[in-house]
Amino acid sequence: MRKSSVREICLVKICAISFLALVSPAMASAQFLPSGGNAFFGYSYVRGETFVKSGPPPGTGGAANLSGWEVSAEGKYLPWLGAVADLDWHYGGHDASLCQPLGPCTAFRVNASRDTLLFGPRASTVYRRFRPFADLLFGIAYQSNKGGAISNSDLTFAFALGGGVDYQLLRSVWLRGQVHAVRTGFFGRSQFDPRISTGIVFSF
Repeated sequence: MRKSSVREICLVKICAISFLALVSPAMASAQFLPSGGNAFFGYSYVRGETFVKSGPPPGTGGAANLSGWEVSAEGKYLPWLGAVADLDWHYGGHDASLCQPLGPCTAFRVNASRDTLLFGPRASTVYRRFRPFADLLFGIAYQSNKGGAISNSDLTFAFALGGGVDYQLLRSVWLRGQVHAVRTGFFGRSQFDPRISTGIVFSF
């Protein structure tokens, strides 16, 4: 089995174990099903990177503006504490060039597609029509890069720290704005990228 396949399997197992560790206290106290929660869908932006090669030393195609979407679901186990599952997808690119020794440079565009799947606890409170919250999420991230003769991908452990605020529009409809710092380690390089999202929340 290839080393990359072994690493991907290990990362998936880590996510599964983390998720079970998150929900097991609720199961142990007979609170298997949440008493309520919410679902979010909206636009998301990440200031990330593109990568032009995967071998050591890893090369970067430069910073890129990645746009896409984010969805999440939160189950409330206490009035102020919930468990979150979060999925996003972002796409963007960066203009790069490769130069041959004593030769010409070739310009091309590297396009990156990035996905993250995260789980973790969220603390929140309600003040009038506002619901501020903070969370710490753990999971995996996957990115592929293509452009010119470049085609590579990597799967890595990821975590995100951040929060936001919901504003109540209707009885069960809220407007959300949130910011997270997302840490990844694509191709052996450490990245700490900002993720900004906004959209609609439906409470249930």
